[in-house]
Amino acid sequence: MRIRIVDAFTDRPFAGNPAGVLLLDSAGFPDDAWLQRVAAEVNLSETAFAHPLPPGGDADWALRWFTPATEVDMCGHATLATAHVLHTTAAAAGTVRFAARCGILAATAHDDGITLDFPTSPLTPAAVPDALAAALGAPVLAALDTGRHIGDLLVELADERTVRALRPDTAALAAHSERGIIATAPAEDPGAPYDYVSRCFFPRVGIDEDPVTGSAHTALAPFWSARLGRSALTGFQASARGGLVRTEVRGERTLLTGRAVTVIDGELLASP
Repeated sequence: MRIRIVDAFTDRPFAGNPAGVLLLDSAGFPDDAWLQRVAAEVNLSETAFAHPLPPGGDADWALRWFTPATEVDMCGHATLATAHVLHTTAAAAGTVRFAARCGILAATAHDDGITLDFPTSPLTPAAVPDALAAALGAPVLAALDTGRHIGDLLVELADERTVRALRPDTAALAAHSERGIIATAPAEDPGAPYDYVSRCFFPRVGIDEDPVTGSAHTALAPFWSARLGRSALTGFQASARGGLVRTEVRGERTLLTGRAVTVIDGELLASP
């Protein structure tokens, strides 16, 4: 069984967010315990598993994502990685539709990368937990709940420098959201190739810091689009690896565009 490691939201190896991708020949998914064991063995923030669906339906492929610890409802970078593998292996062309836990997702390949069509995460103002600033290591200006699909708490910090300097107590952060914390601030340099920065911490699902989080941008994009008055923006996730996500808010849907690079192409010997 072929297994690939793809760096997503980057145009070069060893940057962006790596994801495992397994394209299955079966008409269904193997046992959940096996999927989880593979994801734990790959030990990346997410491993994607996909199998083809019969023609004529609402989607072309069924898609699931697992962290090393659990299955998640939505994952942007592993969806981008899966679409990249489908297109580079000629298993698909044009737009690919995925049936996932969060609904039907589309991925369209073009000369400038791959654009994902995801549901926009609803933002609801939330009280800032008393202990959050201490766990994060910085004062929090505002907090917003991001809804059920991603289950994060989005927090606004003072500036880009503060976001980049965070050294949080990730164990303490786990008490403050269903999945994790998205920390964000506007870009400091008007000439920067991005409009806002973010970092994402998900200790509850086994990821202390995620390198580049596509799903988080379904919340970041509407937040900053409302602030900046533009539907199309670019976000930079300021992790050690770093990555750019181009976003466009279209009401209940958010488009996420990026590139991807296959860095490992091998064989998984442990069959289901």
